[in-house]
Amino acid sequence: MAEDFCFWLKDSLIIKPPKKNPLALRMVVLVFVMLCAVYISSLCLRQVGQFGGQSTGRLFSVPVVERPCEAANIEPSEKPYVHFPKPNTFSRDECACNPVRNFAILSTQRSGSGWFETLLNSHMNISSNGEIFSVKVRRRNISTIVETLDKLYNLDFLTSASKNECTAAVGLKWMLNQGLMQHHEEIVEYFKLKGVSAIFLFRRNLLRRMISILANSYDQNAKLLNGTHKSHVHSAHEAQILASYKPTINTSLLIPNLKQVEELVTKSLEYFKSTRHIILSYEDVVKNRTKLVDVQDFLRVPRQELKSRQVKIHKGPLSSQVENWGEIEKTLKGTHYETFLGEDYKLEKPSNASSPCCEILKE
Repeated sequence: MAEDFCFWLKDSLIIKPPKKNPLALRMVVLVFVMLCAVYISSLCLRQVGQFGGQSTGRLFSVPVVERPCEAANIEPSEKPYVHFPKPNTFSRDECACNPVRNFAILSTQRSGSGWFETLLNSHMNISSNGEIFSVKVRRRNISTIVETLDKLYNLDFLTSASKNECTAAVGLKWMLNQGLMQHHEEIVEYFKLKGVSAIFLFRRNLLRRMISILANSYDQNAKLLNGTHKSHVHSAHEAQILASYKPTINTSLLIPNLKQVEELVTKSLEYFKSTRHIILSYEDVVKNRTKLVDVQDFLRVPRQELKSRQVKIHKGPLSSQVENWGEIEKTLKGTHYETFLGEDYKLEKPSNASSPCCEILKE
């Protein structure tokens, strides 16, 4: 009886494990996977929100990190003048890391700057974009000047002179009376900040410059070339037609006008002396083409032969280019402007004459 009771008790204490249900297990795994997916998705959306991502149909906005260009094999003193523009209007492609130097030709009207600029633009790596600030709205104030310069030196000011992606030197032709002197302090600081090199180009013989200005002013109204006005010509025939006009110079204003231009040139050299610059005279470039080699070295571009299609308009002795030569000669005799009466370009200053303009240009 006791054995039967113990046997019954053992059987009653044995607990058999329940049979496994595979469907329920699968459901648990599925729910767990779904919860994980929801959690990961929420993390991704949160990251997109933190980076300011907008709805573009993509979960991730991966920024492309460009490797910065380096100024290799360049002297430390030269690095402030080396730039790697990133234009908004085009891609520099394989030339993206080719260094670019900024420059400005500072001059006065009828000083040979147009001819000089065509020489520079004949170089395959130089882009000089003309008198950008002849348009008054661009020189309205220093803000519009800086805005225009920024666009130019970022290679986004597109003209016929633009070399685009493979430009190695970019600049403009800037006349002294086009806001340059008025805002000289701010422009000097801009030149230093942006590494802009100044190329001064002036004419020693200010009398020749005056005759050229008067003749050009006359043609603006007369339009001698088939009813069109041209400041520069490309044929000897056109040059002969324009040179046929002989202006009459007001001798009572001659010396004051020469002095005014002389002082303007002297003042500009003083204002911009702290910038990286080179000083040239038109006469020197005409007679000595090695000066063009100096300019290319100054801009750190490969040396090339520079050419221009422009033809000189006024040639020969000044006595044949004005109506009242006798009066002019009498007015300038005995003054330090007497050297301007020479028939050819007088590059050496006579010992008995003194011209601040010419002395500075000799430096």
